Amino acid sequence: MSELIGADGVARCTWGNSTPDYADYHDKEWGTPLHGQDELYERLCLEAFQSGLSWITILRKRESFRKAFKQFKAAKVAKFGDADVERLMRDASIVRNRAKILAAINNARVIADLDVPLDDLLWSFAPSSHRRPPAMADVPAITDESKAMAKELKKRGFAFLGPTTCYALMQATGMVDDHVKGCFRAG
Repeated sequence: MSELIGADGVARCTWGNSTPDYADYHDKEWGTPLHGQDELYERLCLEAFQSGLSWITILRKRESFRKAFKQFKAAKVAKFGDADVERLMRDASIVRNRAKILAAINNARVIADLDVPLDDLLWSFAPSSHRRPPAMADVPAITDESKAMAKELKKRGFAFLGPTTCYALMQATGMVDDHVKGCFRAG
């Protein structure tokens, strides 16, 4: 339990104690149920951009990402063309990875063509029951649900969203609650 106590005296998941940015994100956002097309599209994009990088890098660039990607309004990003891709590739305030940028644009276009709201699609993979992990070492990287989500998203044309990224999305948006035992957010 003592490893869960941050310098501020708050008991939280250990990763949440490593930087003030993480503490704020952990305390106010991570694991909180999130709904809405553009809100979920933003998280899809940010989780994909995080792939292979530290989440703190993405978290600290989030406002720049929001500006660069029109506040993650999927309908606006779906209209991005070659000039927008080049503009984004020159923008040092975001992660300049062409494959990830193209995936964000592609995924906005896929959302526009969905036969079901993005909210309904993503939340359909939330498990009906989920056991809170007792410790960080018990938090999985992938689950059967995240594998199923990734498979369905790929089938529908989404890009850069594998089972690990999908599970991180599920954690971040409250589809699963992985706040560990002893964390003040563990309800």
